[in-house]
Amino acid sequence: MSAVVLKQQVRQAFDGAARSYDAATPVQRAVGQALLAALQAQRPGWQPQRLLDAGCGTGQGAQLLQAAYPAAQLLRLDFAPAMLACAAPGVPLCADLEALPLAPACIDLYWSSMAVQWCDLGRVLQEAARVLAPGGTLALSTLGPATFAALDRAFAQADTHPHRLGFTAPEALAAALAAAGLRLVWQARAQHSAWYADLASLLRAIKTAGAHTVPGRRSGLLGRRAWQRVQADYERLRQPQGLPAHYDVLSVIACRD
Repeated sequence: MSAVVLKQQVRQAFDGAARSYDAATPVQRAVGQALLAALQAQRPGWQPQRLLDAGCGTGQGAQLLQAAYPAAQLLRLDFAPAMLACAAPGVPLCADLEALPLAPACIDLYWSSMAVQWCDLGRVLQEAARVLAPGGTLALSTLGPATFAALDRAFAQADTHPHRLGFTAPEALAAALAAAGLRLVWQARAQHSAWYADLASLLRAIKTAGAHTVPGRRSGLLGRRAWQRVQADYERLRQPQGLPAHYDVLSVIACRD
């Protein structure tokens, strides 16, 4: 599958998920809140004037940013038109994170929470560095390699097709920041979990959130016996709260000197 075709499929998936996205992604808000708390701890009292919410989705991050920096000009950018159509603060812009239609050095705060895992990370960070003004800050969270690892192991018992994206390792994220000319000032890794009544509900939530486009994935359904093996294997992880979906979240704050 070419990068262009994959990107088109991802856009279509998120367009289709816009109305149900917030309910299907309980982890998103917690990740955004943690990133904002870290940003404010690293830059206490800072009041950036020009903000970009890159990969804004339904606008959860934009709401946090507006509350934290009410006097700032806020631009929320996403490549899925249906996401931008959701009511949210800021000026909407439909565009690709890998090719921002913005002038150099026009942004004070580049914010991106749980979006860049769908993109070419190097290109995204090069563009972030280009649009950041000198002294500007990047605050970013993305998914690490242990995301859905238990789910991947369960499906590996049944077939050899990939069932999730290959997410970014912390070392690769740090290297990509350095290559883009951004100075890393803070980083963290945390596990966030969502809980479901059964495996079918868990997978339905992932699909509802638009996060089911994977190169090389099986186009049809698993056979009955294979599905039963996957269910039985994953059932071993049950806790009183239900079955877990674990998100390995990498967060960074970096500066453009």
